[in-house]
Amino acid sequence: MIATLEDEIQKLIDLAREAGAEARVIDIADVIVSDWVRFKCSWGCKGYGKHLSCPPYAPSPDETRRVIEEYRTGLLLRFEGVPGIKTMDPSEIPEDFHPMYRELIIWIHDTIYRLEKTAFYDGYYKAFGLGAYPCIYCEHCVAEESVGPVDRSMKRLCRHMDRVRPSMEAAGIDVFATVRNAGWEISTIPCKDLEYGKILHANIVSFALILLE
Repeated sequence: MIATLEDEIQKLIDLAREAGAEARVIDIADVIVSDWVRFKCSWGCKGYGKHLSCPPYAPSPDETRRVIEEYRTGLLLRFEGVPGIKTMDPSEIPEDFHPMYRELIIWIHDTIYRLEKTAFYDGYYKAFGLGAYPCIYCEHCVAEESVGPVDRSMKRLCRHMDRVRPSMEAAGIDVFATVRNAGWEISTIPCKDLEYGKILHANIVSFALILLE
């Protein structure tokens, strides 16, 4: 017998807590998808085309809107801090800073994977998770290693196809508006001299989403 949605949500909230994350229910109407978000991924992010969780491999905003309309509720997850990093000195942050956040990204993606699969096998087979940041399951993504056209056909070469999910922002979700709709505070992270990646502190708060029906 399938548990009620309320019972299933509580189970997932408890699992999120065990993983060190906080979870809140959010109405699907409060998940905001905007076209400008994709521009931010395509113009200004060093990860474009280098990770299969990001554009152009991730769903477009229009695709995300259509899919979200097929759900009625979501579970927003909040992750506080960066595992293993308590302080941040912008002068010590390398140009390729993505590997610095490997433990954070794995924490987020492993958590949504576990929650999504738990809901699926509990009978909520439409469950789907969206993470945060570019995927980092591999030291170098096959998309980054490849030379040639950049298109979705590259996804067939993913080494972790069962675990990789698009990030919220990559799929066009306005994370700031969505998080605020759930009653949480969120702000941009200041960087030294406005230089991309040279963040001034390690008090990073990250978010992910599980769609449920």
